[in-house]
Formats: sequence, structure tokens, C-alpha cells
Amino acid sequence: MLYKDYTNDFRDKCFEFFYWFSRFEFALKAKGYVKEGSYNAASPDWEKFSREYSGNYTSSHEARSLLLAPPQRQAFAHSSWKWEKINLDRAKTDLEKVILVLKTIRNNLFHGGKSSQEDWDNPERNLFLLKNGKAVLDSLANLGGLEADYQRCY
Repeated sequence: MLYKDYTNDFRDKCFEFFYWFSRFEFALKAKGYVKEGSYNAASPDWEKFSREYSGNYTSSHEARSLLLAPPQRQAFAHSSWKWEKINLDRAKTDLEKVILVLKTIRNNLFHGGKSSQEDWDNPERNLFLLKNGKAVLDSLANLGGLEADYQRCY
């Protein structure tokens, strides 16, 4: 699809997801879930968050919906790229799995190809991912006590 063909609602949902995803990563770092990334950058430590909260995590309806219908991801091998299913089996807990899905949604919107993949040209599918992803971010902020930094309520 061309940019002009996307509805304002879709554009708003994309911005909303990016906004809340970035607020969540800020909240992680502000709460001490931070590690050294590339070139000494402060990176959110999703793994530490997952280790600390996996035992207390219960999947919401939105999280279960995402886990049943996760986005695909771009893979690169043998000098070419393709779309493939996320390997959720590499994650041990439901929290790790839902974090993998959230990061894939974000990566696909920001870095992913905007063609050659059936989901991208399906606005209903993208809205499903964005709306459920936002709801899951909200629930994770609540789980980790990150609401103040996440919502900028000080």
C-alpha cells in the first residue's frame, strides 16, 4: 500500500504504538532495567525484566491473542531475506514470548519491509497487532510498577 492509502486511524495507531513502546523502554531504564548496548548506549534490559516478573505474569486476553497469531519477522540467510514465522519455542516463559512478539511488531514497523509480505498490506491485521500490542505494554507497565515513568505521571 502507498502511504496515502492508509487511513488516519491506522497512522494514529502506528504512532500510538511507537509512542508507548518507547515510553515503556524509557520506564524500564528509569527503573534500573538497563544494560550497556552498542557503542556504550544505555539499552533497556528486557531480559532482566522478564527474569524478575515471569513468575508473576499471567497472560491477558490480548497477549494470548498475539501469541496465537504472532507477526512474522524478516530473516536473512544465504545472501537473501525472507519472511518467516517467529520461533516462540526459543522463549521459555509466556512473558518472554509476549516480549518477543512486541519487539517484532516494533521492529517490523520501524525496520521491516513494507512489501512482499501478506500481513503488511492487510490493515485489519496490522490494527490487530497494534491494538493488542498497546494493551500488552500497558499490562507490563502495571506488572513491573512502571506506570509513573510509562505514563509520565509524577
